[in-house]
Amino acid sequence: MDDDRRRQDDSVDNRRNRLPSFTEVLSRRTRPPVDLFMFYLFLQREGSEDILDFWLDVQQHENLCRAYFKDVRKSGRTIRDDWPEYWDYARRRGSIYGTVVGLNPHTGTKRSTASTGDILSDHDRHNLAAGDEEKAARSPSPRMMSTTPATAVASDPPRSSTPFSLSGRTPTLFKRASRAPTIIPRSAAITRQDLIASAERIYLRYLSPAGTVGSNENHEIYLPPALRMHSFPLSSTHEPKTQSEMSLMAQIPDMYHAQKEYCFRAMEQDAFPRFLRAKAFGNLTPMSALVRLVIGLIVLWIGLAVGFSLIFLDVHPKSKRFFLFIPYAIAILFLISHQYELDPILVFLGQSESTPFRTLHIREPYVKKLLLGRALWVTALVTGCTVALTMIFWAVPGRRL
Repeated sequence: MDDDRRRQDDSVDNRRNRLPSFTEVLSRRTRPPVDLFMFYLFLQREGSEDILDFWLDVQQHENLCRAYFKDVRKSGRTIRDDWPEYWDYARRRGSIYGTVVGLNPHTGTKRSTASTGDILSDHDRHNLAAGDEEKAARSPSPRMMSTTPATAVASDPPRSSTPFSLSGRTPTLFKRASRAPTIIPRSAAITRQDLIASAERIYLRYLSPAGTVGSNENHEIYLPPALRMHSFPLSSTHEPKTQSEMSLMAQIPDMYHAQKEYCFRAMEQDAFPRFLRAKAFGNLTPMSALVRLVIGLIVLWIGLAVGFSLIFLDVHPKSKRFFLFIPYAIAILFLISHQYELDPILVFLGQSESTPFRTLHIREPYVKKLLLGRALWVTALVTGCTVALTMIFWAVPGRRL
């Protein structure tokens, strides 16, 4: 426990003068508002959290496979004797578990750019699953399928050009139930059938085409043609018996690693930069910023109406016009907060919005420094505009109509 806390503190010290990387966010080494939970909420608002769910589920599948290999080694057996088909496949094609199963790490291991070795903790999963609705049961019934084609066929339905979800869902403005990855309880020793069931669950949930029998919900993600799968080659209802099925089962541990790497790069290049811009340079959600725009326009209209009334009614003493700074300050604060998606008052209180009008404490040191600097600039801008507008309406000579 002390070692974990020491590593986390060292990681924070290394980020005092830079923004976190995507790998650091996925491995839960960052703090709010640029942590994994906030990134999930960011994708959820855009209706594209399926790609992160897929990445987390594949990470969980790979961790399950690692646990199986470690159990085999702890039992005194070798992977070569316990699962010769996989051993032969890993030697010929390479595997991300090369160091775990005892292969030469320089010749028998696939290079992984996205593996973090960590998945969501129980607390994080509880947060991601928060919502007013119960999650629908998503475990599809197992079924027998044919072998997997290598590429798409001409009869494929048209696909989206974006590297995220194909489900056609619209972005979500309000909080709703999350599709956090399924937790596979480990109450007994892991078997190869468990690995097949895990891989089949991922296929049916994220890769099976829309309308496929056996998939409860359409959460298909976009993949390039070379990475698409149109069927699952095995069934979790019975053990493989033929030589062909045994050869296919040897591919189960590494089955989705290429798709996982693609999703990692897609999120890193597209969604993650936008997430950093939203959370490291602002502290408002789009809905909250829109509400501030509406309120700011209404208050500005009220302030202008009162200001012109004081002028055309020639109200004395003239110093009463100085009280116009109150509606002007409120209006300009809301309008500039909308423009910069940053509320300086929340920043000074050390808060950032997670969902509309719900905040959490800013704990990432460099993000806190960035937001504080921008908050000082916004405060100076609001003060300058308020003083200028107030002085203009004070200086105009009164004339009773």
